[in-house]
Amino acid sequence: MNLAHQARLDQLYQTESRRVLATLIRLLGDFDLAEEAMHEAFAAALTQWPVDGIPDNPCAWLVSAGRFKAIDQLRRKARFDVSYEDVAERLQTELTAEEPEALGIEDDRLRLIFTCCHPSLAREAQLALTLREVCGLTTEEIARAFLTSTPTLAQRIVRAKAKIRDANIPYEIPDLNQLPERLESVLQVIYLIFNEGYSASAGDSLIRQDLTAEGIRLGRLLCELLPEPEAVGLLALLLLQDARRAARVSADGDLILLEQQDRSLWDRHQINEGCNLVLGALASRRFGVYTLQAAIAAVHAEAASMEATDWPQIVGLYDALLALAPSPVIELNRAVAVAMRDGPEAGLPLIDALLDRGVLTEYHLAHAARADLYRRLGQKDAARAAYRRALELAQQGPEQRFLARRLAEMGAS
Repeated sequence: MNLAHQARLDQLYQTESRRVLATLIRLLGDFDLAEEAMHEAFAAALTQWPVDGIPDNPCAWLVSAGRFKAIDQLRRKARFDVSYEDVAERLQTELTAEEPEALGIEDDRLRLIFTCCHPSLAREAQLALTLREVCGLTTEEIARAFLTSTPTLAQRIVRAKAKIRDANIPYEIPDLNQLPERLESVLQVIYLIFNEGYSASAGDSLIRQDLTAEGIRLGRLLCELLPEPEAVGLLALLLLQDARRAARVSADGDLILLEQQDRSLWDRHQINEGCNLVLGALASRRFGVYTLQAAIAAVHAEAASMEATDWPQIVGLYDALLALAPSPVIELNRAVAVAMRDGPEAGLPLIDALLDRGVLTEYHLAHAARADLYRRLGQKDAARAAYRRALELAQQGPEQRFLARRLAEMGAS
């Protein structure tokens, strides 16, 4: 294969392999069979495209090739188990049949998310399976997102697939009257997809734009399908956070804090769209945690500077958020907002109280926030100790470099 074909196929794998996989899962009804078929289809493209040329619709070619490969696999297995022959014949028959409409859901990846969020699966399994199958995150990446070990997460995914297989859960679209009950899981999955891209859990890059774009795309599709206030609020949150992307990282890939960002680089179009969506979701009075987080992001986005930010309003929104969904991370964010409103001496005891309770002790951002408040108070020894602890826990290259620079600025090795 020449370099041009190889580059094109590599690009397709990066951008379209999960779409191909989602469609194969719908057509084949089996996660593992679909994954094997997808890889075989890409392998076939390696040998056929240099001879025949790249097809006009590469994704359709890969799906068709994958389906044929799956039928071949089943027929090979039928030599030892005749039950596979019936499945192979059914797939062969369906190959030329018209694809049915899917209850208004237009995208196979969104369809797959709803399938992975089947109510018979535990919430943790729903999230892990969706992130693995829909987005192609590695088991290690998902484990870090869940703050759990890789072996535990891997077992969770295996058990989820076994549950789908053993319980004969079909790959199907829920009826419209079933969609709302699955909405909460789907919203959480889309948010995790975006958040892993917005602030990658590990590695040398702070941002994975492929995942942030995928989260926003899925958020838009969900709003078209089910324009519930919280779905609208989630989309607003993603747009408002992503609007700051160009200002969050330097040309060298280093982290730039909110107070130091060039706000002229913020995407005003996304900010305007996000703020309008927030207002609509709040007006419904049926909003939840994502809408409140979006409202906080909107206050930040509309401020001309860090000093001009309406910190009392942000603290009030965090109070509402804590009342609705108590969380140590939300408490931490509120403590930082209190420090911005009332001074570091007001925020520091709130963070210390969290750590004294034994929560967030392994969360590097809690120690980083604590260090910053000590720094602002001029307590250098305490600040250095907190920065060192944050650096020990940080997994992401840009954050590690930022914390190391802070230590160096304070005369620490």
